[in-house]
Amino acid sequence: MEDLKLTIRDIPDFPKKGIIFKDITTLLQDAKSFARMIDTIANRYIGQRIEKVVGVEARGFLIGAALAYRLGAGVVLVRKPGKLPSETFSKTYDLEYGTDTLEMHKDAIKPGEKILIADDLLATGGTMAAVVDMVQQLGGDIAECCFMAELLFLDGRKKLPEGKVYSLLQF
Repeated sequence: MEDLKLTIRDIPDFPKKGIIFKDITTLLQDAKSFARMIDTIANRYIGQRIEKVVGVEARGFLIGAALAYRLGAGVVLVRKPGKLPSETFSKTYDLEYGTDTLEMHKDAIKPGEKILIADDLLATGGTMAAVVDMVQQLGGDIAECCFMAELLFLDGRKKLPEGKVYSLLQF
């Protein structure tokens, strides 16, 4: 996986001074790297009868949709407020400096459906913890929360269900 890690570029001082941003667009735009990343993650879940993959706005849509296609599953979108057309429910959660809110369609997940939650990067875990809560409120059975990459030094997995976190690449 070291070769995949090398396709992700570091952007120093973005979005603010002192932060080194992991820019995944370089991996996504490389067809072979993108396919290998999706195939490697999907292979982990083949045969587990995943019914829906939840993709978290916005880069999680790319990964979630590709995984759903490979797994023969449906796709559920978790979005910022006001972006989904049907009846939604929301979850407000804490960020390092403030709060944010996410929405999901109320009818997106049926009780007992096996759910894979997908996003590009696990950092502090706040966003994903909110999504886990939303899926559980709808009665979804969470198979795992999967990520293309994880920033280990931020300890985000501690906010997620124990034993239900997978990241392909670690930094």
